[in-house]
Amino acid sequence: MTPEGHTALKEELARLKAEMPKISQEIGVAREHGDLKENAEYHAAKEKQGMVHARITEIEDKLARAEVIDPTTLDPGDKVVFGAWVDLEDIDSGKEITYRIVGADEADIEAGTISVTSPVARSLIGREVGDEVKVKVPGGLRTFEIVDVRFS
Repeated sequence: MTPEGHTALKEELARLKAEMPKISQEIGVAREHGDLKENAEYHAAKEKQGMVHARITEIEDKLARAEVIDPTTLDPGDKVVFGAWVDLEDIDSGKEITYRIVGADEADIEAGTISVTSPVARSLIGREVGDEVKVKVPGGLRTFEIVDVRFS
């Protein structure tokens, strides 16, 4: 994962851990309302606690196994590698698209980041500026030209 993705996960973990005492307090307040079998507040708070705990466990596992790669320390020249920003031109439509290749946990198409395991990223890895790349996507076969590769 990128250093930014690692930092984002650490921040989410800290936020979730800080939320746990509040959830425990909500459970205690709901418990005071009486019969637990029919207490919706209690069950909602317990469910929330379980989901937050599961997410904390998941993040801790990802952070423990993460390999953080700082793309700014790489010098691949014009080659597409993990962490690169890649400007593409769709050969058929002429439309320009920019993606950053990141780890699976960081991918967010709205932010222009795609997973290194996605079909587009797998087709781009190792290619250079000027190369034409054919990518099989759900909408069919698309052809892109790599216009630029940068790491900042």
